Amino acid sequence: MEFRKSRKEEIDDILGIIKQAQDYLKEAGIDQWQNNYPNRETIRQDIDNGESYILSEGKDIVATAAVSFRGEKTYQSIHEGQWVSDGGYAVIHRIAVKDRYKGLGLASRIIGSVEEICLDKGIKSIKVDTHEENLSMQRLLIKNNFQYCGIIYLEDGSKRLAFEKLCKITGSSK
Repeated sequence: MEFRKSRKEEIDDILGIIKQAQDYLKEAGIDQWQNNYPNRETIRQDIDNGESYILSEGKDIVATAAVSFRGEKTYQSIHEGQWVSDGGYAVIHRIAVKDRYKGLGLASRIIGSVEEICLDKGIKSIKVDTHEENLSMQRLLIKNNFQYCGIIYLEDGSKRLAFEKLCKITGSSK
């Protein structure tokens, strides 16, 4: 499997995976990724910013994520806790795995790949936020050695649980 930056001609494949994730969240009664978000424009902006990544098996795109090193405005204020570190960090957003590939550890593989990119760039931390009802994402984060840090609020006021992982020089969960 290959983890790499995505290309514009892959937007439809990425949106297909996002749609499956939106359906999963809706069926689970979780009000995350609803109301036409993320959408085509979100993914196009991720690609234009060099922040859209895919995990592929041959020609099949099996998972997607957005990875940014530009900081996150909504992370500047954290409530009921604190971040583990103060330095530069990567942010993982919009991580999703194609339905027929779920349960194979691909989201963990993405996190491991992001950790490798961080180490190559001299970045020592990865931060993530998720909906308080998205228990599967919270389990993924804990399994991959993220620490719960507190609560952040998105620009629209939505509450999110914030997690951080310090990158380990000795390797990642590849």
